[in-house]
Amino acid sequence: MNSRQALDAAVLIAATALTRFVFRSHYLYDIDSVNFALGLKRFDPTVHQPHPPGYFLYVYLGRLANLIFHDANAALIAISIVFSCGAVAMIYVLANNWFGRNAALFAGLIFVFSPLAWFHGTVALTYIVEAFFSAFTGYLCWLIYGGATRFILPGALVVGIAAGFRPSSLLLLGPLLLFSFRNANRKQVAGGIGALALTLLAWFIPMIQIGGGKAYISSLVSLWLTVPSRGMVFNSSVWNSFARAGVIVGIYFLCFGCAAILPLRWVHGDSPVDRRKILFTRVWIAPGLLFFTFIYLKFVNSGYLLLLAPPVCAWMGLWASSWYANIRLSKTLKILAIGACAAANTIVFIRAPVYCSYREVRRFEIQLENLVRVLPQIGSPRETMIVGFDSHFLGYRHAGYYLPDYLTVQFPEVQLSSGRRVFAMQYRNTWLESRMIPAASIRNFVIFPLPLGESEYSDYMALVRKRFPAGELRTMVRGGLEFAVGPVADLPVLFPVSAPPDGTLVYGH
Repeated sequence: MNSRQALDAAVLIAATALTRFVFRSHYLYDIDSVNFALGLKRFDPTVHQPHPPGYFLYVYLGRLANLIFHDANAALIAISIVFSCGAVAMIYVLANNWFGRNAALFAGLIFVFSPLAWFHGTVALTYIVEAFFSAFTGYLCWLIYGGATRFILPGALVVGIAAGFRPSSLLLLGPLLLFSFRNANRKQVAGGIGALALTLLAWFIPMIQIGGGKAYISSLVSLWLTVPSRGMVFNSSVWNSFARAGVIVGIYFLCFGCAAILPLRWVHGDSPVDRRKILFTRVWIAPGLLFFTFIYLKFVNSGYLLLLAPPVCAWMGLWASSWYANIRLSKTLKILAIGACAAANTIVFIRAPVYCSYREVRRFEIQLENLVRVLPQIGSPRETMIVGFDSHFLGYRHAGYYLPDYLTVQFPEVQLSSGRRVFAMQYRNTWLESRMIPAASIRNFVIFPLPLGESEYSDYMALVRKRFPAGELRTMVRGGLEFAVGPVADLPVLFPVSAPPDGTLVYGH
């Protein structure tokens, strides 16, 4: 890059760092965030510290960052910000290589003001890391595809490292790497595949050794059978796939906001068509689109689609630069239009009523702060245990992490290869139990409240209450929150498999 292009990239990186830092979250945002934070203390995917498949390199990079920040959330958010900056830099480099400086500048701006990318640069999740590796892999693969075979080894190395951060990257980016080998000779292809295999083994073997070998595999299979496998096109209604396709369309508009209409420039034929780039882009995004349509995707996992954002940003940069060059408006009006679009996307990020807006992050954090403050008024850790739900937000993981002195258990039980088990937490450590053995001093349990204002959560809580005989659950109000409290002897109502035949309630580690 020349000095002007380097300045462009520097400004985009600075804008990305600033916008993410200012709006960063101050608590671990969802259940996966807590799992990652727990993994910084003890890596054990069998008890979801973090959840399988483990994200080995991400967790260990988090440990290094934590040596600086001494706070798990701050350390993981620092990683998100750094990789956000890396992603915007690589998107600029890719778009500059494909379409020139103007398109690259627009591509970078589209990423900076993408509401979804903005959100994931402010929370402790791995999706923005995968977006960076997608952009980096795509750029290297494009060079390889163009005949620069000296990049085969770096490309293989990057894909192998990406899989250590998010193993799904191997499935979703591996085909692009192999496609880029099409113009290489057999020796070069063999070298690339060998380098990829060695890179994978370099982190996979230590992960298996630390994670427990057979137990790790068992936990991974159990999670797959419990969540993603149930909704695949092979064993569920085809309408599930149509629904996921609709979710993808919705995530597309959430991700790009005003920029989502830019493909209309291509439809109108205002931009030149480069068939090699079109084919390359299709190979890049097709594995992800197919997987998310036919295998697994939920709206709360919108960050999955950030893997596909880099090539889309590059093409949108081309269409935006074409619009800017061809539309018959004064320069001032053009700049005002761009500013209005950036402002609209900013409003979506800050105020939209969706889980990935700054408004919802702050609402969650305020509720969590309030819960952590008032729950000890219900009962002390010596006398009271917490029952939390398997929820993305304000579930048992948040209760156990931010109220570490309390014994916290997850409802419902989980079915593992070893039988039905209960996840339990105390002092930010997790284990699995088949029977409940609370300390003799524990007299009551309190159900950790789900987020306020959501009918889905209130309906679920109503179903839980119906399990108990009338009058067994007391309602206590503290800090404007309702807590359901019951005697510990009633826990078999929630965990019937865990109750021993003699009726004695047991729980412990």
